[in-house]
Amino acid sequence: MKNPTTSKSWQRLQGEYERIRGQHMRDMFAADPGRFHRFSLRLNDILFDFSKNRIDGGVFEALIELAREAGVETWRERMFRGEPINHTEHRPVLHTALRHMGDEPVRVDGRDVMPEVRSELARVRQLADAVRCRRWRGASGQPITDVVNIGIGGSHLGPQMAVEALRPYAIHDLAIHFVNNIDENHINNTLERLSPDTTLFIIASKSFTTQDTMVNADTARAWLLNKLDDETLLSRHMVAVTANTRAAIDFGVAEENVFRMWDWVGGRYSMWSAIGLATAIAIGPDHFESMLRGAWEADCHFREAPLEQNIPVVMALLGIWYNNFFGAQATAILPYDQNLHRLPAYLQQADMESNGKGVDRDGHPVGYQTGPVLFGEIGIASQHAFYQLLHQGTKLVPADMLAPVSNYRCIARHHRALMSNIFAQAEALMMGKTEAEVRAELEAAGLPEEEIEFLLPYKVFPGNRPTNTFLFYTLDPKTLGTLVALYEHKVFVQGVIWHINSFDQWGVELGKVLARNILDEVNRGEPVDSHDASTNGLINYYLHLRPRRN
Repeated sequence: MKNPTTSKSWQRLQGEYERIRGQHMRDMFAADPGRFHRFSLRLNDILFDFSKNRIDGGVFEALIELAREAGVETWRERMFRGEPINHTEHRPVLHTALRHMGDEPVRVDGRDVMPEVRSELARVRQLADAVRCRRWRGASGQPITDVVNIGIGGSHLGPQMAVEALRPYAIHDLAIHFVNNIDENHINNTLERLSPDTTLFIIASKSFTTQDTMVNADTARAWLLNKLDDETLLSRHMVAVTANTRAAIDFGVAEENVFRMWDWVGGRYSMWSAIGLATAIAIGPDHFESMLRGAWEADCHFREAPLEQNIPVVMALLGIWYNNFFGAQATAILPYDQNLHRLPAYLQQADMESNGKGVDRDGHPVGYQTGPVLFGEIGIASQHAFYQLLHQGTKLVPADMLAPVSNYRCIARHHRALMSNIFAQAEALMMGKTEAEVRAELEAAGLPEEEIEFLLPYKVFPGNRPTNTFLFYTLDPKTLGTLVALYEHKVFVQGVIWHINSFDQWGVELGKVLARNILDEVNRGEPVDSHDASTNGLINYYLHLRPRRN
């Protein structure tokens, strides 16, 4: 299927939308006592409740038909078989190989890549153990106390999210820091608290040419050499993760300290590889392997479960339902677990860099909506920030809520209050509050009729706002791996249905090229007139005000 809007299933869904658009979910629940059981799925201890969506049996059947007609099952097998489905870069898409724990081979161009994948993971284990057990010593003989991951995008967001999410499993006298911003404040603020004698840098860059990462890496190298007498001693304080081994060695990283990436793994899907070195050091290689196992179990579920029982397929279809039929422009990710506070940022890249495309797989502009704007924050904080718009605003914003049944260090009073909020908010978004309910409430409070009439329109909640809820026992490494992999596969399914390539990202290149050209102009320091009037004016104003020391 190419243009999905011309398919029979899409046309059927348009009819289903016209039929159901005026129905309220509170009435659907009243009419169907078994709705929760019909519209919820389980994988291990993860419950995915999608019953609070504006769907019924007819809509769900039509959505599954859309996935089948789009060839999701065929594309899924093509991905797992290592076919070059990233067609603009002529590459397979095999991040699943990084966490593959089965016996069967995974082939790229006829060659089984699993031996080299597992060899590299063994090297990750070896280094992580050495740092955690204090066998890895700096040039002065002192153990490492601080690890600084320098990267950007996929070389930063995944490891940082995982390290934060799995804090209870970390060694707390071994600090992990992340630097991704080329703004000097980021690396300066990080380094001012550290000692070169006890700091290990991970330079994480697939190409080892990304400007943001390499400028920060140069600063880190200079900071180390200000203390070290011999450049060869850098080997005790600097490792690299890259697909460009030669560039890393030329930079000064010892060859034995270079960890390999592969071109068949996109950066935003690379947290399972040696890019996760900071994660493995933080939580330990056994827990890192458990995270990989959780992702692998999600892969098995995605590959084997029937479409109607397949969690990422259902997630994807619900997103398309709101994006393409209800006109929803955004999706909210709302974790009710403080340690998941970086999950929304991680999923922003996974989703928006993958499916933020306006050209289809045949090179034609699309005439329909593709990836939505994704945003989010910790659920409790969000309730006091943007939930007002979710409840009473003019925009429909579907939301995913995620929460553990118990925490690693669970305090009952805290956790029960937390859980009461997620249950209440999902119910309130679905049910809303009618004018009659508001009137009865105000009358019970003893307000005069005039005041009641004044307040009524402000206190009515329309409800009918969709949410998905993920509940799981606790946020351990395996569960985190499963959740992240489910979202990865959701993105893939949506890309298949929209007939776009979810695995290239040409849109990020233009700004990079222009930035390199403008950097040359800024370094020359002469007024410019080679751009549009606004850009010329901004550059020249910057040059006029720039301190001489810059």
